[in-house]
Amino acid sequence: MAASGSSRYGAWDDGPDPLAPPFDLAGALDEVGEDVLAGATPRQALDALLRRGSRDRAGLEDLLRRVRERRREIRSRGDLDGTLQQVKELLEQAVEAERRALFPDPSDAARMAEAELDMLPADPARAVRQLADHAWRSDEARAAYEQIQDLLRSEVLDSQFRGMKQAMQNATPQGMAALKDMLADLNAMLEADARGEDTDQQFAEFMAAHGRHFPENPQSLEELTDALARRAAAARRLLQSLSPEQQQELSDLMATAMEDMGLASEMSRLQDALKSARPDLDWGQGRRGRQRGNPMDGEGQGLGLGDATTALEELAELDELAAALGQDYPGASLDDVDPEAVRRALGRRAVDDVRALQQVEKELERQGYVQRTGGRLELTPRAVRRIGQSALARIFSGLDARGRGDHDIHDAGAAGERTGASRPWEFGDEQPLDVVRTVRNAVLRNGPGTVRLAVEDFEVVETERRTASAVCLLIDLSYSMALRGTWSSAKTTALALYSLITTRFPQDEVAIIGFSDYAREIKPAELPGLEVRMVQGTNLQHALMIAGRHLAKFPEHDPVVMVVTDGEPTAHLLRDGTPWFSWPPEPETLALTLAEVDKMTRRGATINIFMLDDEPSLVEFVEGIAKRNGGRVFSTGNDDLGRYVVRDFLARRTSRR
Repeated sequence: MAASGSSRYGAWDDGPDPLAPPFDLAGALDEVGEDVLAGATPRQALDALLRRGSRDRAGLEDLLRRVRERRREIRSRGDLDGTLQQVKELLEQAVEAERRALFPDPSDAARMAEAELDMLPADPARAVRQLADHAWRSDEARAAYEQIQDLLRSEVLDSQFRGMKQAMQNATPQGMAALKDMLADLNAMLEADARGEDTDQQFAEFMAAHGRHFPENPQSLEELTDALARRAAAARRLLQSLSPEQQQELSDLMATAMEDMGLASEMSRLQDALKSARPDLDWGQGRRGRQRGNPMDGEGQGLGLGDATTALEELAELDELAAALGQDYPGASLDDVDPEAVRRALGRRAVDDVRALQQVEKELERQGYVQRTGGRLELTPRAVRRIGQSALARIFSGLDARGRGDHDIHDAGAAGERTGASRPWEFGDEQPLDVVRTVRNAVLRNGPGTVRLAVEDFEVVETERRTASAVCLLIDLSYSMALRGTWSSAKTTALALYSLITTRFPQDEVAIIGFSDYAREIKPAELPGLEVRMVQGTNLQHALMIAGRHLAKFPEHDPVVMVVTDGEPTAHLLRDGTPWFSWPPEPETLALTLAEVDKMTRRGATINIFMLDDEPSLVEFVEGIAKRNGGRVFSTGNDDLGRYVVRDFLARRTSRR
């Protein structure tokens, strides 16, 4: 609110639009349905949606690609030994400047000083220590040496506390004293927390006194500990990534700087406390204790110790983020993705994308499209109906508008619906009387006055009802269906037929029966997740037995039996109920299957078979069934299966009286 009392408005940039309409899953569910119809399980379809994203949201694959690009960008920043190289360069600069200042002086003191410079150790840390008490003749040399000390103080502290490099510029004795107090208070608080003490008040007081040293602005001791531990672990990894010689040199330089500042003891306590608090972090050793290689590949540009630590800290966070986005570990969940890590790595919009992906599965469950049964993700009947409608629409798009399957029978029945017409009553009619037309007929016949009804005056309301059918769709689930690539079409066909019957012919009773080495009836909710079985055997005998039991429950319904298969029968049930497989088919298998065909024929059920292969043995067998049963054989390709089955069903419903 402005001082004048007027309001100030601007674009909303802190997350999704708070006034956006409620989350709509229609598009997401349709995309899941497309993958289900292509043969995927509901879990596989949902995972695929999360990987590729939706129409206006990035998916996990795109986010992971951007994380990898970010990693490459960080890796190209430079080499990790920049501080070490810079110290060596400054040391060489100081020594050379000092030699130039000593050379004109003919005194013995000058020669002794030159001898001291000649005897400096190659180890930069020892050389820096040895020159601590040197009486510099050159102002340039003294300035270079002091720059080394300032560099080490700022870089070493910056490698532990992000942003400390700027704070240490032109540090005063009072500033160094405040830094020592901060370290002492921090260690005391961490040790109290490790003992299980309540540190909430201690943390508040600590941040009030020393919060300027922590640009991350942690809101709890846990956040502070996590930030410090991650940076300390990155610094440790930095050392481990260097050569043994470089490790020793840099470690010695860091120790020298800590001793000079009087912080060695407190920093050692802090390192131990952080490692104890977060032992799960990578503290610089690869698997089985092997040292890591240099993760950076910059071309000659050296990074300071603090910047190199920041780079490794960011790389570690990106590695964790990439693993979470990859979702390829046991128990993976999108809840594992840290939104703040996404924000730091990829920006605000990426956080919205992740939250939208996290919301998809939760909203599918909340809105009743998916449910978990025994730890498995399953589609609910509501989702099955929607996917079935999609399958049916896909099939109907290839059909002409003829043959809607609404076969009308003009007779009585409780299920009858009025057509709006009437007709003269006939003996045996049970339709309701059309009272208005009956009285009108009597008036017209008798004229004004008393109305006397005669038999010929009566009219009945004309009604219609649709015939009821008991439908059995037998689908081959043997492994060969997957090998030939016909399984997705078979599943689409089953979903479409189920949707067609339950929505347009609700009086029909439908059973979907899957068969491989044995057969079973498939519940509608199972259809989207249905998979072929990795077994051998095409047990049509058992499937026909189950179909017969379904037809027997509805003797007044017209029987409809359709079989989708890509192979002749190769399995049958033994007397003890176990399946028997043999290739080539045994005569007993064929005989028992044909016996079930004969039972169907006696029930008055014709069997129409949809072949998905043209092997001579299969063709011969199904043509034999057609001759015995009176059904028909359709040789259809994978893409035409659904249209053939639906057209055949509608044609049979239309022609039935």
